[in-house]
Amino acid sequence: MVDNTRFSGRVAVVTGGAAGIGLAIAQRIIAEGGKVAIWDRDPAAIETAKAGLGANAIGVALDVSDWPAVEAAAKTVAETFGQIDILVASAGITGPNTTTWTYPVEDWRKVIDINLNGVFYCDKAVVPYMLEKDYGRIVNIASIAGKEGNPNAPAYSASKAGVIGLTKSLGKELAKNKITVNCVTPAAVRTAIFDQMTQAHIDFMLSKIPMGRFGQIEEVAALVCWLASEECSFSTGGVFDVSGGRATY
Repeated sequence: MVDNTRFSGRVAVVTGGAAGIGLAIAQRIIAEGGKVAIWDRDPAAIETAKAGLGANAIGVALDVSDWPAVEAAAKTVAETFGQIDILVASAGITGPNTTTWTYPVEDWRKVIDINLNGVFYCDKAVVPYMLEKDYGRIVNIASIAGKEGNPNAPAYSASKAGVIGLTKSLGKELAKNKITVNCVTPAAVRTAIFDQMTQAHIDFMLSKIPMGRFGQIEEVAALVCWLASEECSFSTGGVFDVSGGRATY
């Protein structure tokens, strides 16, 4: 159920917000009274997303693996809206599906740069603005692969495991402040990211989900939006599964 006042007066940054899970989260935050800054590397997709989101959305085109660009984008959002209350770090790529010993080194670096370094940069950039207001909600999007390690996805699995560790560390560092830091570990959700995977890998992921189906972006958005809300006041450094029963711990 949508509460059109849940995010009233709140400003969110959503990375990878022009499509897929990120866009669904941005749509819900705006529907529930918030303002959103979409960070994405595709300027055309940003413009399309903004057209659907309305006047309470702005867009910033950037690569989250570029620290100066991320730092500058956070400053732009804070100057535009006067604050940053929420970060949802959703931008990510899968990389190729191949064994560790045949995995191209450049692809490894690219996946780690975007999926792990990018989350670190975004977390690092927004925390000072949250500390200034003594309030914040950070939700990093990890993956069930970060817990279990998917075969033929070593860089993706390692990067998402790193996001889990980063979330736990930052959550403890900010525990005495009114800033919570949590991550979500979805099983496979059918979005455009599937275009980066082999059919064999997609079939493998589906075979591991006891519910026998892929997740829906709205299901992930519902969990993320609770974690991004004021109601989430005593959960920090947490890992929240949305895996159709796949998660075993």
